[in-house]
Amino acid sequence: MTGALFLIPVAIGMGLIGLAAFFWSLRHDQYDDPDGDARRILTAPDTPANPTQKETSHG
Repeated sequence: MTGALFLIPVAIGMGLIGLAAFFWSLRHDQYDDPDGDARRILTAPDTPANPTQKETSHG
């Protein structure tokens, strides 16, 4: 029973922290254009992460 007296406020506190983080992300436009990002991934040109490195085939 004493464990519940400790764990319930901890769980409520963690939930409030998560809710605050969600509202922070809404306020800072983190969900502004998710559809545009999804389309950009499909239509972006394939460029290597390190342009100075040449592609090598393994096999």
